[in-house]
Amino acid sequence: MPRSVMSVFALNPKRIGGIEMFARELSFQLSECGWESILCFAAEPPENVRRFLSLPNVSIQALPSVIETGWRAFSWRAFSKISEVLSICRPEILHMHFTPQLSFYPWLARLRSVRRYYLTDHSSRNEGSVPARAPKWKQLIGAALNKPVTNLVAVSDSNAHADRLGGLIRPNRVVRIYNGVDLSRGPGDAALFRKRYNIPNDRSVVLQVSWMIPEKGVEDLLAAARIVLGEYPDVQFVMAGEGSARQQFMAEADLAGMSSHFTWTGLVDDPLDSGLYAAADVFCQLSRWEEAFGWTNTEAMVCGKPVVAARVGGVPEIVTDGVSGFLVERRRPAEAADRILRLLRDPNLRQRLGATGRRVVESKFDLRRNVAELIDLYGVASPDVATRRAHAEATAASR
Repeated sequence: MPRSVMSVFALNPKRIGGIEMFARELSFQLSECGWESILCFAAEPPENVRRFLSLPNVSIQALPSVIETGWRAFSWRAFSKISEVLSICRPEILHMHFTPQLSFYPWLARLRSVRRYYLTDHSSRNEGSVPARAPKWKQLIGAALNKPVTNLVAVSDSNAHADRLGGLIRPNRVVRIYNGVDLSRGPGDAALFRKRYNIPNDRSVVLQVSWMIPEKGVEDLLAAARIVLGEYPDVQFVMAGEGSARQQFMAEADLAGMSSHFTWTGLVDDPLDSGLYAAADVFCQLSRWEEAFGWTNTEAMVCGKPVVAARVGGVPEIVTDGVSGFLVERRRPAEAADRILRLLRDPNLRQRLGATGRRVVESKFDLRRNVAELIDLYGVASPDVATRRAHAEATAASR
């Protein structure tokens, strides 16, 4: 049986976003090493996503039970379903994404002869959350449940610090590997995107791409928009994404008399390829919670767009204030409006910050390079790579 890595993502793959691009790049690099890639999601991918993920070494499984969180992650339904897939696929490596740090999965993996178990912390903490050590009882439970864990991968230094301090897993097992963006994918056609959503050609575009939930600071952008439109009316605010509060936010924009200056796209199937970012002049992400990473900031930056973002969680590791964009304090719409207006009025500033942002992504958030770092952590190498490495080690030893 071919050697394989089983990646479990406790989410629904509804579009070609950051996780789907990560999964494809991971599978591609595993194929170069002669390994199979088993991709498990909480639901069957739609056809366009399935086509995107399809490679000769890929198999896709639906695991509805893994979307359960908290104490529900200890349910027999989740345990039995994952156990069934492990017994059929028999992966050498199991990597869990978006699942709790406390679960029976590590011991289940050991029971099913999985040699190495990894967990990635993608979690954004609550607003104002300060990293702290977990209660002693929880640390003891964590020590027992996580004993088989090979590594906990944090997607930012911010999360890595919280994970090491929390005490649910040994600090020396926590590794930071940034999320990444596929640099080979173009930004799409801006004119076609504008036409599709009837955005007037004479209006600048301020874009936010996120879940439409309060934690993403949408209400703060609405408040900032009122200030911006009062001074610079030729602006269209494009809000891309779905979420439980979308209708509420749309009603608020309408009540404020701004509905004609707002475009709500819903979920965009392929943000990078659709022209979404290409159509933007300024990108905003005014999150209130402690962002684990802030993937859409990097997507905007790779498209050469300046970013106005809240100084929360891992975002300052991506955006440098005044260099690749602007950082503002959370819940400060007037501050955000000031930075948006500054960028709208100065095309040269937009170009300079956007170009710097692109270089930052190329140096720190290149998906191919960061996935290669994960492959190295797995200890997976192609036969040629392994042979060259063994030869180099033998040569060094003989000197």
